[in-house]
Amino acid sequence: MTVELPATQRALIFDTFNGPLEVRNVPVPEPAEDEILVKIEYSGICHSDLHVWLGDLASMSVCPLVGGHEGAGTVIRVGKNVTGWQLGDKAGVKLMNFNCLNCEYCKKGHEPLCHHIQNYGFDRSGTFQEYLTIRGVDAAKIDKRTDLASAAPILCAGVTVYKALKESNVAPGQIIVLTGAGGGLGSLAIQYACAMGMRVVAMDHGSKEEHCKKLGAEWFVDAFNTKDIIKHITNLTDGGPHGVINFAVAKIAMEQAVQYVRKRGTVVFVGLPKDSKVTFDTTPFIFNAITLKGSIVGSRLDVDEAMEFVTRGIVKVPIELVRLEDVPDVYQRMLDGKITSRAVVDFSL
Repeated sequence: MTVELPATQRALIFDTFNGPLEVRNVPVPEPAEDEILVKIEYSGICHSDLHVWLGDLASMSVCPLVGGHEGAGTVIRVGKNVTGWQLGDKAGVKLMNFNCLNCEYCKKGHEPLCHHIQNYGFDRSGTFQEYLTIRGVDAAKIDKRTDLASAAPILCAGVTVYKALKESNVAPGQIIVLTGAGGGLGSLAIQYACAMGMRVVAMDHGSKEEHCKKLGAEWFVDAFNTKDIIKHITNLTDGGPHGVINFAVAKIAMEQAVQYVRKRGTVVFVGLPKDSKVTFDTTPFIFNAITLKGSIVGSRLDVDEAMEFVTRGIVKVPIELVRLEDVPDVYQRMLDGKITSRAVVDFSL
């Protein structure tokens, strides 16, 4: 298989935070000896991409920048020192890469905590472009049976929710609350949680109740029109859920979770509200033996495990295919809270 490469490619670039998002022609990169070149066919649009563009994560990102970090496509060049990859293989480009593989965190499987990582779409140009290089050891293998459009969001959204569910320590048959359950992350989390045997309480705007229940949620709580949410959830779950994962980008949701979780329960923070400083009463926190965790994406193994659910058809990614030029409109709908699926750039459109 030989693919003739063009000299330039389309890429979505912004020069300043919250500045214009423009599709421009940029050079097609050449892979280094330890890299592969991937023709990006699909790229998921993550809420983090919006935050990077707005400048909410300026300390972690650079400008000018090509955003995106959920890329899936075909290997069309293989560096001479790369093993395990062949032309025509399907590959995924995830958020965190270039970790050292030799530090304490890498050796224990906590690769996202490595001090040496680089982040596509944050401090390194990402997947909102047609061609991208990545180290062979960093790229995710995608089974050729897997729908590539569905695979793209798993490289961040999917592995993020899957890892958070593992971190919640909620056992099969136990109850988990998912805040922001009707959004892109939550829609996947409901399915993964059900596939892992958990009973799901979905919490979001009332307009998303039907959507969440269709995905498998056993209960739904309207986060905006429920009086005394803490009492309501405690009664609904007969003493509180065994775990809570906060996907909602809202400070109040994070603070409430610590109050209604079951004794010895676990609260996992994933969502990144702009004002992310939360406060809570430490006395019940201590006396109820609550565990509070932060969770960020996952390891190579977590990616493979999360992808397997999709390959087997157990988790179905609710996607909306859009053009590269449509990303600004998707960002606006994210800001308006009108996203109920995962928007995915289809580079063939």
